[in-house]
Amino acid sequence: MGDVMKKICLAMAMGMLMIAAVVPVSGEVVERIVAIVNDDVITLSELNVAFEPYLKRIEAQLAGKDKEKVVAEGKTAILNRMIDNKLIEQEAKKSGIVVKDDEIMGVIRDMLKNRNMQMPDLLQALNKDGMTFDGYKQELKEQLQRQQLLRREIRAKLVVTDDEIGDYYRQHREEYEGKEAIRIKQILLPVPAGTDPAIRARARDLAESILKRIKNGEPFEAMASQFSQGPATAAGGDIGFVEKGHMLPEVEMVAQKLGGGDVSPVIESSQGFYIIQVVDKRGAGLKPIIEVRQEIQRKLEDEKAAKKFDQWVADLRSKSLIDIKL
Repeated sequence: MGDVMKKICLAMAMGMLMIAAVVPVSGEVVERIVAIVNDDVITLSELNVAFEPYLKRIEAQLAGKDKEKVVAEGKTAILNRMIDNKLIEQEAKKSGIVVKDDEIMGVIRDMLKNRNMQMPDLLQALNKDGMTFDGYKQELKEQLQRQQLLRREIRAKLVVTDDEIGDYYRQHREEYEGKEAIRIKQILLPVPAGTDPAIRARARDLAESILKRIKNGEPFEAMASQFSQGPATAAGGDIGFVEKGHMLPEVEMVAQKLGGGDVSPVIESSQGFYIIQVVDKRGAGLKPIIEVRQEIQRKLEDEKAAKKFDQWVADLRSKSLIDIKL
């Protein structure tokens, strides 16, 4: 029997056992498998736990058929993210990447120290967002696994040549002379002008909850990687230096007032909702290539990494046995 057939038989057997174990006398199914990912499964209860924080926000804003539609679409999106995370976890195990609980707690302790917070403060903030501490630790574990795999599978194999750096400098010379520029990281939730007001309201609520998590100590980069739908998502939202006059007026007006490291409030524009963090500012004047070489190299690496990571996850899906039963 081939490997694929073995996996199919295993999945079918697990599904039959699961259904037999959780169907009460009334016939109502209270637990079932919603996705098979190679040799692993995702259950309905696991999906519901992951979706609960989003469900609370949806229920507070919508009712009836609108709510049912948004809930269904939201569950599908969360399930697909869980499948990707399951694939990444499987690849991490194959690669020998192990994220231990001590490492996760170390990240949490460092975050609390940097933000001058105590554990009860974090627990209170998580509770307000409808998230458990175990769920928060699981998110951190997935982020650390993703970062280590990104370094090992993609960044370690990236090559940016001197010719590419030189070509980029010559083609974008105006970026390094004559104008003021601000290097920013951004989180973008796109909601085009004219969208249903209820949808814009939900997007604003999500943006406000993301901002709250950043203020409570979660890294901007992690929030950008998880939620942003704009450019440079894989690079933590770092879009590099943007010259004065090349940003949306609403964003630029806020960015001009922020100092290095500062995070903006939620910014509403015709394109959607932004949260930005100012990384650096520079004044007018030409910078020679020797001064901007590392910046250009990092930018090119980020662009290549973002493209390759998306393709890498897509390749993982194509090579895997995935059966969605939602």
